Amino acid sequence: MISRRKFVSGLGAIAAISTTSPALGFTGGWRAFEHGVRPGAAEDQGLKLQKLLEKASLENQPVFLEPGQYIVSNLTLPRNTRLYGVKGATTLQFLGGDHFLYAENSEVVDLRGLTFDGRLRPVKEYADGNVRISNAKSVTIEHCHLTNASAYGLIIDRSEGIVSSNQVENALGFGGIMSMANTGLTISHNTVQDCANAGILAYRWERGEDNTIIANNRVRRIASIKGGTGQHGNGINSYQCDGIMITDNHISDCAFSTVRSNSCSNIQITNNTCLRAGETSIYSEFAFQGANITGNIVDGAARGISIANLDHGGRLSICANNLVRNIHESVPYADDQHIFGIGILAEADIAITGNVVENTKRFGMLLGWGPYLQNVVASNNVVRKTKTGFYVSVVEGIGTASITDNVISETSRGGVIGHRWQEAVTNDLSQSNNKDYPTLQIQRNKLDS
Repeated sequence: MISRRKFVSGLGAIAAISTTSPALGFTGGWRAFEHGVRPGAAEDQGLKLQKLLEKASLENQPVFLEPGQYIVSNLTLPRNTRLYGVKGATTLQFLGGDHFLYAENSEVVDLRGLTFDGRLRPVKEYADGNVRISNAKSVTIEHCHLTNASAYGLIIDRSEGIVSSNQVENALGFGGIMSMANTGLTISHNTVQDCANAGILAYRWERGEDNTIIANNRVRRIASIKGGTGQHGNGINSYQCDGIMITDNHISDCAFSTVRSNSCSNIQITNNTCLRAGETSIYSEFAFQGANITGNIVDGAARGISIANLDHGGRLSICANNLVRNIHESVPYADDQHIFGIGILAEADIAITGNVVENTKRFGMLLGWGPYLQNVVASNNVVRKTKTGFYVSVVEGIGTASITDNVISETSRGGVIGHRWQEAVTNDLSQSNNKDYPTLQIQRNKLDS
């Protein structure tokens, strides 16, 4: 007789096998070793594997690779590719050649539980990564490990699908994940780390609605080997992608920005944890209209949040409920033209409310730069431990700004000071009548007595 305890224990063992051992739980489809593709073989297995995938594609069958190492090169994925392995145990190693894995004009590309080790071997420019997928109707890449890429770890362009729960590291040419001109891609729950110039990028060749969602990723230790003043070295970087969402990510130790958005309208940058950026932590810049930057934690940067470039059409934003602190003045390049040590910088058509800014080297907030100050509201914020609470531009031609109902504490040079570019030119406007500047409303701010 089987006891209840033994029966329950047996069910637990079966559940463990089915959830942790895809090799034992693989049903249907084709096992690669039964078709001559064997782990541990010294020769290139790419041609054998490609022929198997092509046959499987015609019959819409998945292919399973047993645990072990497979040396491959120039693997071109057919129209319907479903290739599965055992997470952490099935490894494809790049022998060298024009490309590692490449797919173009596919219906389905489904890769799961595979390690792609590029071994830092170069690929041709059209491939540009360990895995390149172009113009696919349905992409799924899950529980994979992409490492040692000579260019990008993964590139997906003009496609739709999901990239989730992968580990991407040691992309020593460019960056971890590149999304280019996609039509509906979700990049979520990935770890991207130790890359030479970028973590996750969402770009378009021409500006347009992109709608990529980048959520719940962990991005860390991103360098800027190519140098520059912000083109490289960013954790998450978007360019010309309207409608993009960057939310709930944990981003740390980037040479430049944790999140950098260039010319992206209707963008949401929300609820991210951003630690130890080398320059500006969160950046919305150049030609954008519509940026929602809310609920982020920024700890450590030369600027906390910058929403700038009215001179290029950058306008229309919400900056609310962010926590910004420990802002220094050191940047990874020589620059005596710009001001650093700023918690929040903003220029045009923006509501800045409910933020807490603490321990900034120069300014809690910088509002406007030269004549570029237009329709700015800064209210109900807390600013403390800084030289000056608010910098506000008083150059001829400035527009309207309202600085009201803020709490300003522990400042050494005042609450609200008017500036002409880098030069302070007024007394503390929070303590005096600012009738000389009729476009400025500065009222009911509470300073330490």
